[in-house]
Amino acid sequence: MRHYIIAKFRPGVDWPTLVEPVRAIFEETLSIEGITGVRVYPSNSSRENRHHLMIELELTPEALKRYDVSQPHLRWKETYGPLLESKTIFDRED
Repeated sequence: MRHYIIAKFRPGVDWPTLVEPVRAIFEETLSIEGITGVRVYPSNSSRENRHHLMIELELTPEALKRYDVSQPHLRWKETYGPLLESKTIFDRED
C-alpha cells in the first residue's frame, strides 16, 4: 500500500531548508519491517494555497501499524508538527 503525508507549513517557516532533515527522518523508517520505499517530494509551487511537502511511504498494512509507534514517526510529529498549518493523510492500495 501507499501512505501519503501532505504537509503545509505555517507562514514564515523556511520550509525548503527542512526538506533534507525531514527526508533523513523518513529514510530511517526503511529499517521498519514491511516498509520498502520512501519518497519526499517538495512542492515546485510558491502559490499560497498549495501544500509544501508530500511524503510517500510504500509499506504493508502491518508496517503502517509499526510505523505509527516508531521513533521516526514520533520525532516527525514532535519536531515538525508545531510548524505545520495543516496536514493531510491519504492511504491507497497499490
